Amino acid sequence: MRTRRLTHPHSLKATVIKTLPVALLPVAIAACGGGTAVLVNDATAPATACAELPAKALLTNTTLSTSYVPPDTKRPGGATSGNYLPGHCVITGSINPRVGVDGKNYAIGFQLSLPDQWNGRFLFIGGGGNDGILRDTSLSSSISGGTPSPLGQGFAVVSTDAGHSGTTASFGADPQARIDHAYNSYDKTVVAAKSLISTRYGRKPDYSYFSGCSGGGRQGMMFSQRFPDYFDGITAGAPAMRVSSGATIAAMWNTIQFNAIAPQDPAGNRILSQAFSNADLKLVANAVNATCDAADGVVDGLAQNINACKAFDPKVLQCAGSKSESCLSSGQVNALKQVFAGPKNSAGKALYTGQPWDAGLAAPGWRSWTLGSSTTATPDARYITLMVDALINEFFTPPDLGFNPLNFNFDSDPARMAAYSAIYDTYADDKLTAYKQRGGKLLFIHGMSDPIFSAFDTIDYYERLAANHGGMDAVQSFARTFLVPGMNHCSGGPATDNFDSIQTMVDWVERGVAPQTIPAKALPSSTDFPNRTRPLCPYPLFAKYKGTGSVEDAANFACTAQ
Repeated sequence: MRTRRLTHPHSLKATVIKTLPVALLPVAIAACGGGTAVLVNDATAPATACAELPAKALLTNTTLSTSYVPPDTKRPGGATSGNYLPGHCVITGSINPRVGVDGKNYAIGFQLSLPDQWNGRFLFIGGGGNDGILRDTSLSSSISGGTPSPLGQGFAVVSTDAGHSGTTASFGADPQARIDHAYNSYDKTVVAAKSLISTRYGRKPDYSYFSGCSGGGRQGMMFSQRFPDYFDGITAGAPAMRVSSGATIAAMWNTIQFNAIAPQDPAGNRILSQAFSNADLKLVANAVNATCDAADGVVDGLAQNINACKAFDPKVLQCAGSKSESCLSSGQVNALKQVFAGPKNSAGKALYTGQPWDAGLAAPGWRSWTLGSSTTATPDARYITLMVDALINEFFTPPDLGFNPLNFNFDSDPARMAAYSAIYDTYADDKLTAYKQRGGKLLFIHGMSDPIFSAFDTIDYYERLAANHGGMDAVQSFARTFLVPGMNHCSGGPATDNFDSIQTMVDWVERGVAPQTIPAKALPSSTDFPNRTRPLCPYPLFAKYKGTGSVEDAANFACTAQ
């Protein structure tokens, strides 16, 4: 008989069960203590077990297909960097197929990968954008780029298309598709995945985890509120908690501000991308760092003390005369002030939080959302290509396909978003009572230069959560927030944006080791800080230079109070 152990260097030590029939696994697990992750090898040929799963599945109104990936095979389009995966079964499922009121075919699709040698853990990888695709379950979560393939480590991993196919929001014409995208598809996917896991291995998961960013972060928060018993640990990166209200309103506000100062083509049409050149944005980034970079103890291009950056005023860059490469026009300065202050209605009421001043605004990831790179009057900024699509098809009730985002009315149009926000957004429940009571753990991770979901919104939610649980020290018993200076939306930017948040959560849930830091690094390919390392610190602490040693080494920084 052959046995194998986990080989990932950061994985927890696990009991190893020798090859056994599935029927005997519960006995063996109980003999080994039952509470630790257990590597499962069974005597049934894995390829055969995979092929037999659809017939054995205890699921209704669900179609399943399987394919077996032999050990040491590189799955097409799967885990990168030349890593070969262990043997595993890939299950593609379709739940509740139907024809919508719009005449389109709908179903809740999911992809579940089950390793031959299972470590007892279940991981749901969140989606993002308008969803509509099955995320590759051989890869890691988009907020844990430093995690080697969880499937390769022995996790059972699932993803879902959220109940529709295709990455546009055209499904918004179907009421059930809206509900599926808000919460129902995720519920059905977890139930199906855990049932299939039990069928394949003869027992339920020992530990269940969720990890996602952006829309995936919203999905994680939705689970903590609507289905608090499903997961032991949830990592919500850049959580889109107000996406169908405040954040999309901000995207319209920002587009209007930037478009108003953009140069015109010969026909008089604005070219949005040219409202700021790359050099203009770099000028702003440098000025931000000049204001607050030194507040963390060293000038190194990363402003860790985020409170110090609040003092920045772009007016210091305003040209005394005509526009030049070394200054900004008055229109540019005013647009930046309006955007970073956040949207307001005519009475001055804030409709979303503002944006933090951070040097990551000069990075490509910031431009791709706010301005785009189109050299014509047809914009390609994601505020337009993604957020307007979601607004007119899904967030407005009813949909308004002919809506012009430049005509967004900040007094009346938010009311058209309220009905869907009530079932889709996740910012209102700032107690998470049931999730805390069941012992769940929660990690927020957010880049300070996220141009669509403001880190200030996550901070606001976290501070409200803390106020409802006895203060900042008390809330950290089950929820912690980690901010990433320089990072754009989920990744990218002048940042140490590579970290293993999944292992961080595993350590917290299974070993009781609450994260005092999350080790982070910039990849060797970084054009800003190649190979730099930093500790990500739990809010409200920040990483401060100790005064000696290389600024490229995390060992020379300590988490410090503001």
